[in-house]
Amino acid sequence: MRALVFQSDFGKADGAVCAMYGVAQGVEPSLSLFDLTHDIEPYNIWEASYRLIQTVEYWPAGTVFVSVVDPGVGSERRSIAVLTRGGHYIITPDNGTVTHIKRLCGISEAREIDETENRLPYSGDAYTFHGRDIYAYTGARLASSIIDFEGIGPQIPTDSLETLPVVDPVVEDGVIHGTIDVLDIRFGSIWTNIPHSLFKTLGIDYGQRVQVTIRNDTRGLYRNVMTFGRSFADVSVGEPLAYINSLDFVAVAINQGSFARAYNIGTGTSWHISVGPSPF
Repeated sequence: MRALVFQSDFGKADGAVCAMYGVAQGVEPSLSLFDLTHDIEPYNIWEASYRLIQTVEYWPAGTVFVSVVDPGVGSERRSIAVLTRGGHYIITPDNGTVTHIKRLCGISEAREIDETENRLPYSGDAYTFHGRDIYAYTGARLASSIIDFEGIGPQIPTDSLETLPVVDPVVEDGVIHGTIDVLDIRFGSIWTNIPHSLFKTLGIDYGQRVQVTIRNDTRGLYRNVMTFGRSFADVSVGEPLAYINSLDFVAVAINQGSFARAYNIGTGTSWHISVGPSPF
């Protein structure tokens, strides 16, 4: 029996998440159900993609993830299941949710969900809650081995999967230019797409100073020099620092404060960050 992990933008203020639990328990009462998060910003497919890469590889191979951030529900977009190279399953709309998984983990196989077989019985007239009627139902059937991966539906090419635009970090004149992928929501740190391996090419050691510049597509928002530290304890309370986050990417924070809130920072490919040696 595999674990079944749910992610959505539903929140828990109403019964939507509980309904998905109920469907899964109706398929197999002994299933172990877990939550990744249900606090994805509504309709934010990019964040859904990132939260999967933040989590999936730390679960045992065979774990089934159901991710439902689905602004196109009821449209012609496909419902899919993918098998990662690490052996994890993800059930989701084909709308870009697997972007980071495909880039950083790799996808070995993909299938389109056959909704004539993998749909909650007597739900055929409902078009707005595929999280309950298709994804939770299919995920529970897969996790409980009622169906195998081939039973999901026909195989589809992995290169046909929808992905979101991604900007790769680049080095120019000793400065790395990247984007802000996501926020550490509770604490307000900003997580970039600059890998530690690329940052190392600058030759900056812990305790040295770096210059950080942040802008969006319309204006500059931040420019400052700060410490590159191992942890938040390397600076005083209220001071900014650059550090390497839990996914081995460059991040920026305020010790015991919210960097994102202090400077109104957002995420996505329109939010740009540059990191380089301190000019003084």
